[in-house]
Amino acid sequence: MNMAPLLVALGLIGVPLIWFLGTYNGFIRIQNHLRESWSNVDTELQRRHDLIPNLVRTVQGYASHEKEMLEEVTRLRNDAFSAQGQIAERGQQESRLVQGMERLLMRVEAYPDLKADRHFLDLQRELVRTEDRIQHVRRIHNANVRDFNNRVEMFPSSVVAGMNGFELQPYFEIKRLEVREVSSVAQSVPD
Repeated sequence: MNMAPLLVALGLIGVPLIWFLGTYNGFIRIQNHLRESWSNVDTELQRRHDLIPNLVRTVQGYASHEKEMLEEVTRLRNDAFSAQGQIAERGQQESRLVQGMERLLMRVEAYPDLKADRHFLDLQRELVRTEDRIQHVRRIHNANVRDFNNRVEMFPSSVVAGMNGFELQPYFEIKRLEVREVSSVAQSVPD
């Protein structure tokens, strides 16, 4: 009995099947990376959201007449905190929060006693670290989005993507909060 036709038939079916399964599993692997990296972004955004009420209370102690600005930042924080929409919508909410925080921090410049307050300086340092962490995890997430989207768009993996409902994912675009690092003069102010 000649096995050649059987081996050819198995090869014609087996090789594409193995390729299909490998490509599909690659999509699943990258999709899981996307979920993990988004979870890391969400954790860092939560850290920022947790810092804001302390910052608002500290500024309020020195600049209570800035009530409207403080209420706006609190509202923006609450909006960003409760945003459960798509990634693009979350990015827009976070960017609005960043703009409000920048306006608040610019107003703080007018209060030298506040800028020298140990608690404010500690919050400012933590905010700088948190913003750096947000940017770091955002870059990782967006790299995963790029890898996933490349597979969705590139042939022949685009065939597997189309057959299984894998769609392009949005990048997480967010404005970076520009927080000045606490100066060495301010750091040396005694308690």
